[in-house]
Amino acid sequence: MTNSDNTQDMSLSGHSNYDRLLRTMCPMVLMMLVASIYSILDGFFIARFVGTDAFAGMNIILPVVAIIGALGLMVGAGSSALVSKTLGEGDKDRAERVFSVLISFTLIASAILATILFVFMPDVASMLGADAVLLPYAVRYGRILTLALPFYMLMMAFNPFYMVIGKPSLGTKITTVSGIVNVSLDLILILLLDLGLTGAAVSSALGFIVGGAFPLWYFSRSRSGLKIEFTSQWHGTDWRNIGKCCGNGVSEFVADISLNVVGICYNWQLMRYIGADGVAAYGILMNLSFLFNSVFMGYNMGVQQFVAYNYGEQNHSELTSLLRKSRVVVGIGGVLLWLVGAYCAPIIATTFVGNGNNVHEITVHAAHIYAISFLFSGLNMFASTWFTALGNGFVSAAVSFVRTLVLELAAVFTLPLLFGIDGIWSSVIVAEVLALLLSSSLISLYRKKYGY
Repeated sequence: MTNSDNTQDMSLSGHSNYDRLLRTMCPMVLMMLVASIYSILDGFFIARFVGTDAFAGMNIILPVVAIIGALGLMVGAGSSALVSKTLGEGDKDRAERVFSVLISFTLIASAILATILFVFMPDVASMLGADAVLLPYAVRYGRILTLALPFYMLMMAFNPFYMVIGKPSLGTKITTVSGIVNVSLDLILILLLDLGLTGAAVSSALGFIVGGAFPLWYFSRSRSGLKIEFTSQWHGTDWRNIGKCCGNGVSEFVADISLNVVGICYNWQLMRYIGADGVAAYGILMNLSFLFNSVFMGYNMGVQQFVAYNYGEQNHSELTSLLRKSRVVVGIGGVLLWLVGAYCAPIIATTFVGNGNNVHEITVHAAHIYAISFLFSGLNMFASTWFTALGNGFVSAAVSFVRTLVLELAAVFTLPLLFGIDGIWSSVIVAEVLALLLSSSLISLYRKKYGY
């Protein structure tokens, strides 16, 4: 066994106490936090210095790019679990073949999707609601971003593998550099060169290129610990793993597209009950939710590799320990985020819209209610990750689908009939509580099958 193999064994095998879990997961959490912060700042620059029409045009087309990017996360989450499991079984050669095939598939699929989206961008933007004013903005921003779409998908696909090779801090560094490139170019192209939305799109595209090109180069080296080898000599079974890995990681994809659908329905209800101010307040809450949930996403992205590796090793006692400790860590994290969200609500609202206006008042009131959902959302996200790591993509996807789409949509259309506007803000809480009952029951139901 090579030195890189030994590093891998030390990284994922053995007992994980609370100290080891927290130290190992912190870089992954930081990586996701950095990514979410830079995403929020990107929108701020456009809204503040380019204009509201440009900002609206960007937001019309951005969900499509995000959904396609989520395909990369689906491949990465599903394949990293299989690769970690295979490494736990002691078959490094097969693990590298699976890894190489899935990255190759991501490159091919992303190039095809990018070409299709570029050609049909005006039609897609029109279908999403862009009018004559917003259509040019949406098409221009979307087409520029589409040129970097393969790198965006690669960036999302590679993220879980930094933990697989035992270097979670490397992902944080790459994400930070990518974000710095993005924001720095925003300052130069928007503020100094006055390139407007074009400058914003170029900044984001170059940030994606940095985030996707570096890991492609890094994992092509023999010293990476898990090497990509582009060859035509792969086994037929390696190609069949594409469907298995995509199915295993589909919960991450389902969660992403569901959030976009749910957001549309929230806005529709808010327009009915309190108008545009409610939509603006919800937009602020979504930024808060995106930031806070990135903490859970980072932890789950890291712990998934530990779970998959120990499942491959059939280390049942360690699986039980990881389940128990993760529930404690995520539960405590949920309490802290709830307190921060509720306490900092006035500060958050003032940062976005200033003080002494209707949107500020609505946001503060809504945030105190909405923040309660963080007590439960992390546990539900972990449950989905747990089944992804065990290779049960169906159950993982079911948890995500029911939680983010079925329950929340049912709540947002039902609760306002009983409680008015507070019913809208409370919808996410009801959905998370019901989803927690479901996810906890499923974890108990499958305990004997997986031996945890």
